Amino acid sequence: MAAAPVFLHTARSAAPEFKLLDTKVISHQPEYYHGWSTVARRSNGELWLVWSGGREAHVCPFGQVVAMTSRDNGTTWTWPRVLLDCAIDDRDAGVLETAKGSLLVTTFSSLAYAPGLAQADKDGKWAAAKLARWQAAHHRLSPEAQQKELGQWMLRSTDGGVTWSPRYSCIVNSPHGPIQLRNGRVFYAGKELWTGEKRTGVCVSDDDGQNWRWLAEIPVREGDLAKDYHELHAVECANGTLLVHIRNHNKPNAGETLQTESTDGGKTWSEPHSIGVWGLPSHLMRLRDGRLVMSYGHRRAPLGNQACVSTDHGKTWSEPMIISGDGTSGDLGYPSTVQLDDGSLLSVWYEKLRDRTQAVLRQARWTLGA
Repeated sequence: MAAAPVFLHTARSAAPEFKLLDTKVISHQPEYYHGWSTVARRSNGELWLVWSGGREAHVCPFGQVVAMTSRDNGTTWTWPRVLLDCAIDDRDAGVLETAKGSLLVTTFSSLAYAPGLAQADKDGKWAAAKLARWQAAHHRLSPEAQQKELGQWMLRSTDGGVTWSPRYSCIVNSPHGPIQLRNGRVFYAGKELWTGEKRTGVCVSDDDGQNWRWLAEIPVREGDLAKDYHELHAVECANGTLLVHIRNHNKPNAGETLQTESTDGGKTWSEPHSIGVWGLPSHLMRLRDGRLVMSYGHRRAPLGNQACVSTDHGKTWSEPMIISGDGTSGDLGYPSTVQLDDGSLLSVWYEKLRDRTQAVLRQARWTLGA
């Protein structure tokens, strides 16, 4: 049974003063399409950035989980390193450093490219070299083996990212992965994509991300379809409330981020509700002063990425701040944000720019007033 709704209103406060310090492209390999990144800051100050790389297109059979790091707050980034490359498409990548210093990287594998490839083979409109290349990649496994590759996956490193475990199942997936709670539990809000009952909810790990168990399903708002909830992310507020944001594709509030709350550690959840924010998916983080920041893609004018702030543990959210508004298409977004030592913020997202043949990774540094 779901808990009674915690927050029932969507009042908006004025956006705090903020200053955009700089924006730049940070990806090193212009020949590849870069998608769906997540940035995390380790306790030693090192930044980890993971994404789906090695790609030819938004949907293709070549996706890999790729990472690079920065030891100077994003001024420079190391050359990319492939962490996982299965025989089908590895997509959205999330990353977290746990309280014990382990790194957890998440992804999911997909055959979403297969119908388009079959249609291209039938139509005969692709260049012969491209069709042959995609077919060669697709036929690396039999159809039966391809189905066994589908899953929601996690990699774990206990030596700062030098070596990594084999991939293992983590029950659900969401683009930016799990979070760490103050009680030591690792908490993952997401969706069962290929396995199980296709539930939307939360699972937890009590052993530093090594093993996962289902905790609770998130209720469906009256009139909604659970299948139209996607790409969740969670945060623990300073007062202990847990918030989860949901990418909503139901007709009511279509294109908005919905929010659900738990006051009992994630066992029960309020009915998802609108917070008055158009844009998705949302990444949540708590500043050192207790305020919350949600950053999200905005795929209508101004095309780009925006952020809102909550000063009351998610009860209300501010008017948006435009982190980037110079986009040229809707092929962008999935920003994630970290706070640096000096209190400034760094957000990273993917974007298809007008003067680039492939999507790149961009970052912005910005400051937020009191």
